[in-house]
Amino acid sequence: MLRHCKPLLVRKQSKSTQQKKAHSANQQQKNIKHGGNDGSYRCFASRGDPVAGSRSGRRDQALCRAAGAQSGPTEADGRVYLKAFDEFDRHSVVLRQADQAGIDLFAFKVDSEVSLDGFAARITAAGYPLDQIPAGDQPGLGRRISTTLKSGHRIDLYATVERASDHPEIHNPYIWQRPPHGAAAIRMDHCLLYGPDILDNLAFFTDVLDFKLTEKIDLPDGTLAIWLSCSNKAHDIAFVKHPEPGKFHHVAFYLEDWNAIGHAADLMVRVGTPIDMGPTRHGVTRGQTIYFFDPSGNRNEVFAGGYLFYPDDPLRTWDHTEVGRGVFYYERALNEAFLTVVT
Repeated sequence: MLRHCKPLLVRKQSKSTQQKKAHSANQQQKNIKHGGNDGSYRCFASRGDPVAGSRSGRRDQALCRAAGAQSGPTEADGRVYLKAFDEFDRHSVVLRQADQAGIDLFAFKVDSEVSLDGFAARITAAGYPLDQIPAGDQPGLGRRISTTLKSGHRIDLYATVERASDHPEIHNPYIWQRPPHGAAAIRMDHCLLYGPDILDNLAFFTDVLDFKLTEKIDLPDGTLAIWLSCSNKAHDIAFVKHPEPGKFHHVAFYLEDWNAIGHAADLMVRVGTPIDMGPTRHGVTRGQTIYFFDPSGNRNEVFAGGYLFYPDDPLRTWDHTEVGRGVFYYERALNEAFLTVVT
C-alpha cells in the first residue's frame, strides 16, 4: 500500500515578462486564461515529494521564496528543484521552462522498491500503460514507474530519493534550523487536476493504488468532483470533471494555521501577487485557503487545517443544493473563474 505517501510535482512555468497589475479580477482571469505572458513553466509534482519542471525564471523563484519554499541553484538539466522547510526529501516541486504553463506529472512516493514492483504489476494488470524511468532522470531521485490516466494526466510512483542536505533535525531537534521565510510553507500538500473520465480515475486510485475516496460533489447529471487520500489527510489529490484532458487547477502548500494564512495574504498584497480567492474556507475538507497566481499563470494555494481522515470514515457527499457552501464555505457561492480557469 501507499503508506505515508508523499507528493511530488513537476510543473511547466511560462517565460515571464514584467507582469502588469490587473485593474480587475476579470482582467486578471482573462490574462491567465490566454497565457498572460510569453512562455511558461511546467510543474512536475508527486504526493510525498513534489517536483515541478520550469525555467530558471527569477520571478517565479521569487514567488516560491515568498511562499516559503527553499530552492537550490538551477541544475544541469535546466530545471529548478524546490522543497518546503519541513520536508526531508531533496525536492518536492520541479519547475521547467515550457511554451505553456501547466503540469507535466504528479508523483507519489511508495514505501519500498518491492512495493514499487508490486504497483507496476497491478497497473499493468488493470490495463493501463506503464513506462519505466531509470534512476537519475532527476537529480537524487531513484527509478520511477509512470502511467497516463484517461483524464490525460501522468502519474508516477517512486520509492527512493536522496535526503535533503538541509532536512529537519532528527537528534534533539529544534522546530527549525533557521527561521522560515515568506509564508513559511511546511510542505507541498496536494493538487487538483481537471479532465474527463474522473470516475475511471476514481477506480484507478482506489482499486489499483489503495487510495480512499474522502469526499465528492454530485450534480443531477453525475459526479463533478472527487477527493482522494492515501494518508490521514483530507486529500492528497483531487479531480474535477472537465472536457479538456490533462488540465492543472492548482498545487497547494501547507501552512501552520489560520494566522499563517492571514500572514500569507499580507505578503501577497505587499508584493502585488494576483489573488484569485480568499482568505476563506472550504466546506469540502474544511481547509482554510488563499488561491493565487504565479507569474507564469499557474494557480497555487496556501492551505491550513482540514480534518483528519481515517480509512473507516464514511464518505462525505455534497449535492447541487449546497455546492457553493461546499467549495467556499463563507461566501456560499461559486466563483465562475475559479471553476473554469486552468492551465
